[in-house]
Order: sequence, then C-alpha cells, then structure tokens
Amino acid sequence: MKEKNLLVDNNSKSLEDLTKEINEIIKKLENEKNLQNSLDEYQKLIKLNNILEKKFQKKGKNISQSTKQKINNIVVGKNEK
Repeated sequence: MKEKNLLVDNNSKSLEDLTKEINEIIKKLENEKNLQNSLDEYQKLIKLNNILEKKFQKKGKNISQSTKQKINNIVVGKNEK
C-alpha cells in the first residue's frame, strides 16, 4: 500500500481504530518467526504510529485552545461585574 493511500485511509479513522490496528500488527509481528517476512508490516506499523502521534498532538492542541478560551471567557466575565 502506498504511503499516500495509507495516510488518506487512516486520517479518517478514530484514535481507537488506529490503536486496534496497531495492536493487531504487533501481535502478528510477535508471532512471526522469520523477521525478514515482517518488514512490510513493520514499516506499516511505523507509519500508523506517526499518524497516531499527529492525531494525539492535534487533539491535545485543540483541548488546550478550548481550555484557554474558556478561562479567558471566565476572566472577562468576572472583570465585567
């Protein structure tokens, strides 16, 4: 699977779905006796991990911005009283 297709397919998936897919690949890799046969799966695992990291960073940034906005609204409300 090409990297662009992998990115497009997985950007629409939830964090939970990506985590499940990563766990399935890890189980496959743990059971594989010949590591040479596992290179494609390992590369896919690395790409999925990168996508998952970016999603976590984006969610964290959104939560931080939302919290900051709520705090600002509270402060402005108190200052108006």
